Parts: sequence; structure tokens; C-alpha cells
Amino acid sequence: MNLSDLTALDGSALPAIDGQAVLVVNVASKCGLTPQYEGLERLQKRYADRGFTVLGVPCNQFMGQEPGTPEEIQSFCSSTYGVTFPLTEKIDVNGDDRHALYTELTATADGAGEAGDIQWNFEKFLVAPGGEIVGRFRPTVDPEADELVAAIESVLS
Repeated sequence: MNLSDLTALDGSALPAIDGQAVLVVNVASKCGLTPQYEGLERLQKRYADRGFTVLGVPCNQFMGQEPGTPEEIQSFCSSTYGVTFPLTEKIDVNGDDRHALYTELTATADGAGEAGDIQWNFEKFLVAPGGEIVGRFRPTVDPEADELVAAIESVLS
């Protein structure tokens, strides 16, 4: 999977994450699931030294729940949830303007065998260090759910 055509939320280059396990999550600041940022940040802290990162992907396609500017999004994430993992520019994850990353991700089936459009904010995709998409977890799956933690640990060395 190629993340090189994404930029960071502030317009700079994303930190190098090639060769790492990555949990790609479409995020939003004004969603009922927004408190998942806490669990995502705990995962980041717990596994960062083992070659893992969360990658937050702001998206405003679900009831306008990510309306802010890049500065507002960054400020909210860092001051409210202490987010240290990288955030990308705001992109579309569904529809005609779907980013190429999400064209690839949405072809992956979840545990029930269903692929296709992102259902809501905080849908999670686990990408192994070699770039293979190894898991899809729907929005209501808590970031620290046993099945997600086990999947992360299975791709770390």
C-alpha cells in the first residue's frame, strides 16, 4: 500500500512509516465515537517502539462531523485527547472523490466477509509492515478490543 501521495494535516510530508504496522482510521472531531481517540493514542504509546503507528485520516463525509480547518482539527486532537500519532490532510473515503488509499482499503473485507464503502467515522484498517492489509474493523470496534489488539500483536516482530 502506498501512503506517499498523502500529506500531513499541516501540509507537510507525513513522517516515514514505510516498514511499520499501521492502523489507518478515518477520524472526526464531532462524532459520538470521537472518544476512541483515547484508545487509539494508548495503542500508539503501547506499540510505537515496536514499529507501529496509528494514522488518523480526517474525513467530513459523515453528517459533517469533521468541519474544522487543519489547525482546528490539530488543536482539538492534541489538547482534548493528547494525540501524538500522525494525522493526514482531510480526504474523502467514499464516493466519486474517494482517495486512492481508500479505494484500496475498501476492497478489503471485514470479519463478516463484507467489503465496500466505509460505514462511518472510526473505521479501522490494519496494514502489516510489508504493506498488506490484514484486517478491517468497523467503527464500533473499540481500538483496544481483544481482536484488534491481537491482530496488531500478530504483525509486530
